[in-house]
Amino acid sequence: MSKDSVDTAQAAATRTDAAQAPADAGDAGYSKDLKARHVNMIAIGGAIGTGLFLGAGGRLHNAGPALALAYLVCGVFAFFVVRALGELVLYRPSSGSFVSYAREFLGEKGAYVAGWMYFLNWSTTGIADITAIALYTHYWSMFTSIPQWTLALIALAVVLTVNLISVKIFGEMEFWFAIIKVATLVGFMLIGIFLLATQHKVDGQTPGVSVISDHGGVLPHGLMPVVLVMQGVIFAYAALELVGVAAGETAEPEKVVPRAVNSIMWRVGLFYVGSVVLLALLLPGSVYSADESPFVTVLSKIGVSGAGDVMNLVVLTAAMSSLNSGLYSTGRILRSMAVAGSAPKFTARMNRSQVPYGGILLTCAVCVLGVGLNYLVPSQAFEIVLNVASLGIISTWVIIMLCHLVFVRRARAGLVERPAFRLRFSPATEITTIAFLLVCLGMMWNDPEVGRKTLLLIPVIAVLLVAGWFGVRRRVSRTADRELSQLAK
Repeated sequence: MSKDSVDTAQAAATRTDAAQAPADAGDAGYSKDLKARHVNMIAIGGAIGTGLFLGAGGRLHNAGPALALAYLVCGVFAFFVVRALGELVLYRPSSGSFVSYAREFLGEKGAYVAGWMYFLNWSTTGIADITAIALYTHYWSMFTSIPQWTLALIALAVVLTVNLISVKIFGEMEFWFAIIKVATLVGFMLIGIFLLATQHKVDGQTPGVSVISDHGGVLPHGLMPVVLVMQGVIFAYAALELVGVAAGETAEPEKVVPRAVNSIMWRVGLFYVGSVVLLALLLPGSVYSADESPFVTVLSKIGVSGAGDVMNLVVLTAAMSSLNSGLYSTGRILRSMAVAGSAPKFTARMNRSQVPYGGILLTCAVCVLGVGLNYLVPSQAFEIVLNVASLGIISTWVIIMLCHLVFVRRARAGLVERPAFRLRFSPATEITTIAFLLVCLGMMWNDPEVGRKTLLLIPVIAVLLVAGWFGVRRRVSRTADRELSQLAK
């Protein structure tokens, strides 16, 4: 609900009957077709993406083996965010996820900011994804004659169709996308362990600890590059919050969500930290580059033919998965906002398959602008939008932690009941996480070419949000008054 007094009264009155009447009107009408395996793989897919498959090469070059520590630190804070969201999900599952929780614990203004910043994140990420898909497809000679914008449009059309059919089809697509990514990582790690165990030479040198010690140690360029690279590493974990959105369309969130959330930590340790440690033991950091997947670099050095083709297929899959998830999540978030009055009415519409097609189409419309961007400036399209998306994901994670802070405060006052599945050491955990995220955001200032310009967009976005709020506040107020009158009956 939109007013604190209503929130408190409703929480006290209906907490024991939450399953019968959704606390968020935007939750009504969804199917519960996502299975445990879908949610688990959505969690894996959110934790593994192009940030590892493609981005780790440039970061290893700049930061050296200590990049593994950067992934670990950022992974711990990402886990705190998802654990906090998981607790809120068990308190009240909602397809509106953190927007619904922001409405309850921070008020309508908080929900409005959370929703539109998340939309900014995924709509611009969607542009980056379709750009990446087009670039990855151009890797194969048979597609080089097709214009980049055409490939981007085809990719968007395919993923849009999948999203509109049903949530079950979305879940299946994400399941298999995640299987491909996990299988690739496991396969590479087995190869890496074999190379280490047999002391098989890689690019003329024997793999092992000596590769690190002979090339400057763990910190070959000092500590500062490791600190600076964290601003990019934190974005590698973007999409972990999808678990919270997906929970609204699963039949047993109380069983599925804790398992999915808890598994994220060991996946981060195994796949991110483990992969980077292996890469550092196999080749010096200076050999890797931002222009090539680090896995391709290693495999090509040991003479594996077709490594580039395989990895290109995997990063193509990761980009398709990201685009698929973006359309899915923004459709649900926008519907929750539309029901409350803070998003266009048509974004609340659902089709016969119980899919909120209005919100999905709005996100798709922004992505179509990305197709135009690919037509006008194909070489710059990716970099332009990726940094804008970073503002959206950090604001989303900060809002999740703020919601959890208020939730815990109300629980201590006896107004709501915390589930057994909890984020520990509140409020220290939330405050530390928020501070860390804001520091990561501030570190973008050290990049004058792109990061600094991105930070200068914050006042512009703030003005647009304020102007938008004045445009919708009367509708939001009327909706809240209508909910108040219904509660009073």
